[in-house]
Amino acid sequence: MTYETGETYETYEVTADQVHIPRSDSSAPMAAYVARPIDHPGTTPRPAILIGAELWGLTDQVRALTRDVAALGYVAVAPDLYHRAGQDTGNGFAESDENRTRAFELVSQLTRDGVESDLRAALAHAATHAGAHADKAGMLGFSLGGHVTYFAASRLPLAAAAIYYPGWLTEPGTALSRPDALLSATYAIAGHDTRVRLFFAELDHVIDAGQREETAAALTASGVRHDITVYPGAQHAFFVPGRPAYAKAAAEDSWGRVAALFAEELG
Repeated sequence: MTYETGETYETYEVTADQVHIPRSDSSAPMAAYVARPIDHPGTTPRPAILIGAELWGLTDQVRALTRDVAALGYVAVAPDLYHRAGQDTGNGFAESDENRTRAFELVSQLTRDGVESDLRAALAHAATHAGAHADKAGMLGFSLGGHVTYFAASRLPLAAAAIYYPGWLTEPGTALSRPDALLSATYAIAGHDTRVRLFFAELDHVIDAGQREETAAALTASGVRHDITVYPGAQHAFFVPGRPAYAKAAAEDSWGRVAALFAEELG
């Protein structure tokens, strides 16, 4: 497969499973979808990549994306960050107004320490049970998952973070952005030397040009290695096939940039 850099990357057959990761600080184990290449005996450990799902959680689309990441040669893990609510959220939600309200209620229950702990547990599971490298990891997130990925880069020693149309970076929106906006933690991303690649839509109804500019300024001022791509005419959720906002050219171009980022930073 050839991407925007002109380089060609091998793709792999993958295997995938839904797992439940025990959590010592939660009454319920955490559901997670794990995909990895089918390797031959003696294959060296592969880097792990966390997947930050949209508001709808571990949907079939997220599972397909997790397999796509694994096909690039990584152990991909999509954790269910809603599990602490004590409800059955391991299969995500169908998109509806009722489920949107329910999902935002679950978002309101996320905490900084809880999310950090769950992401670390997902990486530990990948290293212990799925053959992932213990010290080499990245993260990819979309919308709410992009917000979570930005947060993760400020807390975890990630080598690379690919972030699509993240809301609530410049203003309160989730517990991850309170009491201070998440953008205030950008300096910590620089401390981890995480390379960040952001993708925005020009006509995003959630994130306007001012927020994009504020985000870029914070990354630059903090010395974070980063680049930002804004797709003209694109809307929020342009990456997801089957949605009214889907933009094939933007989705394919951005995916090439994601693959290049992980190849360059994770090997």
